[in-house]
Amino acid sequence: MHDRTHPSGYRRHVVVTTLSGVLLLPMTAAAQSPDRIDLPPGWAPEGITTDGTSLFVGSLANGAIWRGDPASAEGSVLVDGAEGVVAVGVEYEPGARRLWVAGGDTGQVRAYDSESGELLATYPFEAGFVNDLVATPEAVYATDSFMPQVLVMPLGEDAALPDADETQVLPLSGDLEYGEGFNVNGIVATPAGLIVVHSANGELFRVDAATGESARIDIGAADLGGGDGMELDGQRLHVVRNSADLVVTLQLDEAVSTATEVATRASDDFDVPTTAGLVGSDLWIVNARFGTEAAPETEYWLTRLPTDQVTEEY
Repeated sequence: MHDRTHPSGYRRHVVVTTLSGVLLLPMTAAAQSPDRIDLPPGWAPEGITTDGTSLFVGSLANGAIWRGDPASAEGSVLVDGAEGVVAVGVEYEPGARRLWVAGGDTGQVRAYDSESGELLATYPFEAGFVNDLVATPEAVYATDSFMPQVLVMPLGEDAALPDADETQVLPLSGDLEYGEGFNVNGIVATPAGLIVVHSANGELFRVDAATGESARIDIGAADLGGGDGMELDGQRLHVVRNSADLVVTLQLDEAVSTATEVATRASDDFDVPTTAGLVGSDLWIVNARFGTEAAPETEYWLTRLPTDQVTEEY
């Protein structure tokens, strides 16, 4: 997911008041962007990423990738779908202009050219459910929601793609424990380590990218139950809570040992939000509509959630 780095030495002043900790955002139009972007009927989206200009949205139905312009709300299919292919989490790798796609229960991770849509590589793993990804200059990391491991695709010199036999599996240890159902879901990368969210327990963990050792992050009274995709903006972390129809914004400390809740936001336009992509000061939220029949005519859309409703002073 797209990451922007803020300068150090920040101070936060919350200038939005909320009722019961939840900020309900009116769907007022912004001059520069629409409030909603319609996806193709029957798309069945889950993951989203951005190169800072375009949005890329995957399809659970057939693994297709849609590319759209958040300013005009226009878009088209970049990667055609195919039977037996799945796109769960989607991640843009800026240095190489590649898209990385998590293949869910297929156990695959795929890499595409983000401009042409060409399939560049497919990496099979012995995995339970490959859910989300994050790209760093050293490697691409993917979460497995059913097995306590992180899948690693190390990048070579000049961001060269690895061969299939060069991939690694990083067993998770430490504070993070797996149980029944979905466990670890979203993932982001910081200088202090990877951050993952445990969907069932509503907890955040810092993971050492070299050893897999995990440590629980103190989130205070924040509720991250149903935590799905995450988007990192400097020291600010946005966590999408799918079943709760909420987005929680947290402020991380430098050591990534604590995370303080800044705001919890809702929108009347949410329908099981799963993931978010940040363009400028806008989060674009995928509405997966789990529980609604995924038919060819089913409507799907992205919702714009401005981040400048809560501001910072440095």
